[in-house]
Amino acid sequence: MSNVPLVRRAIAGAALAHNPRPDVNPLVVDPTQENQWTPAALERAGSTLKALNRMAKRPPVHLLFEDINYTVSSSKGEREILHSVSGEFRSGELTCILGPSGAGKSSLLNILAGYVSNGVSGKISVNGHARDMQIFKKLCSYIMQDDLLQPRLTVVESMRIAADLKLGKELGKAEKELIVEEILQTLGLWDHRQTMSERLSGGQLKRLSVALELVNNPPIIFLDEPTTGLDVVSIRQLVVLLRLLSRQGRTIICTIHQPSASLFALFDRVYVVARGMCCYQGAAPLLVPFLSEVGHVCPTTHNPADFVLETLVTDMEAAAQTSELCQNGKLCRKLDRITARGGRKPVLHSDDSIQRIFGEHVAKEQLQKMEFPTTFLTQFLILTKRMFIQNKRNATSLWIQLAHHVISALLLGSIFFMVGNNGSVPIVNFKFCLSCLVFFMYTYIMIPVLLFPMEVRLLRREYFNRWYSLKAYYAALTFASLPVMVSLAMVFIVIAYVMSGQVLEWQRFSLFSITGIMIALCSEGLGLAVGSAFSATNGSIIGPATAAPLLALCCYGMGFGRFIEPSMRALMSGSYLRYGVAGFSLALYSNRTLMECPDTFCLYADPKMLLRDLGMEKDLYYVQFVALLVFTIVHRTVAFIALRYQLTSEYSNKFLTRISRFIKHS
Repeated sequence: MSNVPLVRRAIAGAALAHNPRPDVNPLVVDPTQENQWTPAALERAGSTLKALNRMAKRPPVHLLFEDINYTVSSSKGEREILHSVSGEFRSGELTCILGPSGAGKSSLLNILAGYVSNGVSGKISVNGHARDMQIFKKLCSYIMQDDLLQPRLTVVESMRIAADLKLGKELGKAEKELIVEEILQTLGLWDHRQTMSERLSGGQLKRLSVALELVNNPPIIFLDEPTTGLDVVSIRQLVVLLRLLSRQGRTIICTIHQPSASLFALFDRVYVVARGMCCYQGAAPLLVPFLSEVGHVCPTTHNPADFVLETLVTDMEAAAQTSELCQNGKLCRKLDRITARGGRKPVLHSDDSIQRIFGEHVAKEQLQKMEFPTTFLTQFLILTKRMFIQNKRNATSLWIQLAHHVISALLLGSIFFMVGNNGSVPIVNFKFCLSCLVFFMYTYIMIPVLLFPMEVRLLRREYFNRWYSLKAYYAALTFASLPVMVSLAMVFIVIAYVMSGQVLEWQRFSLFSITGIMIALCSEGLGLAVGSAFSATNGSIIGPATAAPLLALCCYGMGFGRFIEPSMRALMSGSYLRYGVAGFSLALYSNRTLMECPDTFCLYADPKMLLRDLGMEKDLYYVQFVALLVFTIVHRTVAFIALRYQLTSEYSNKFLTRISRFIKHS
């Protein structure tokens, strides 16, 4: 950190040389001041992010697509969304994909970003080369419509974590800090750096979303409906910011539903989609003259964006004519100089320089053969630290869970008060074991069932943008939940065990506690599997419905354990809860002397008789432990596969389509 002041002074000195006003910081451009966005202001702002551009070099990207068709499967059959559309998006330009609802804007963006590939045909090339998704994903960032950011982290903490994950050892800590500061300064978030992400406004959240993806200096950025939910001022601030970022040589592509006239004029390139066809591609000022060529004259007082949407939606023939006139996107209307307002011309690179720079970058990537900027261990440590911080700050949830465990333990302890060594009511004590089993099962199944679907939505963005591998995230998720789980489980067990009058022997208490923790771990794995595959609404039905038959199987044979049918024993072996209740019972009753008998005769004063009639006479504790461990591994493996499947939207949609077809035809 010792060289940070020197680097900052050097940056400030270089900026001061371009700034005749020493009282104005050229690194900070306030989007709320409209008069700042003059050509000179854009020129000055374009020189920001020097450290980022210098230290994290990326090649400029020209994206060309030809004859893209996209077909989706639905319950009614296959439906074609895009019909052989073509186009080109170049570095240094801010591009807007415009069109009515259902026209195929988001589908085209998902295809170009690599988010969707199933059902897609056509050719997509990057700088003249066929798109290699392994390399392309390292060059692009996809900012989705929902501003879902990690909660309980400040702005600067989120940025530092992103820098550690996305830059790895490529840069030192001092350079990362400088990059974080520069980005936050440029995007107007520096004054809010200590604000929790959930307390940011809508415009600030969107800017933070952009800031997080700028950390590794991606040359191409995709944004799906970035203006959704923002007011007019915030929308203009965001688009002006994107324009500034594009002027630094980036290719920025976003979908917009219905921009205002002033907003529409800020875009360098407009790509109009209607009915799955490209109806215009080219400079924004040339859209109105283009429409007049097919007999649709836009009134001077009318918003060109509104006019083109109204025309294409209401007139099917106009959509076909405009698509034919631009050859479905193969022809582009260009201006020699961008903007009549006197703004800067975008930073466009020659095809020769693009080929050379991109070729060098591809060769470097192929030489390194690193899938992620950081190693598995580094990702695991960073993510674990982040989860620990988030769990620690979620005080309300921790207090609720603690109250839940304490109150439940007190209730169970009072219901089964001092029955542990009473030979006249051993079945009651067995019900105590079943009650503990049910508590651990439902508590740790339902928590991930209800909460994890939201985590999946948060994960989707970071995983697709290659912040880390899914294995590292899943390992960190498993490890980060252990301290809270074990601590709360022990609070419950200590209270319930003592109040119920169980034998106070360390060995029995330890085995009982281990069994309870293993049931919790196994149940959490099952909850994660359900939470990964289903929404919270559907999961709240699927989770209990899955656990109910397992619970019924686990206590089958109570009182006639010696006569359980072989077929039922086979079914019972498929219930992890059976091994859990057997573990509880063996911990309390195996190798134990006669229990106290206040009555004249106690049938089950000998614990062996009880284990016999429960069907556990020949069971061994270590077998139950190993079985619970195996089920834990199986459940968490299924959860991992379901999560991986869910994160690939095209596969999850295909899966849901097949289910709906099966239900329809059954």
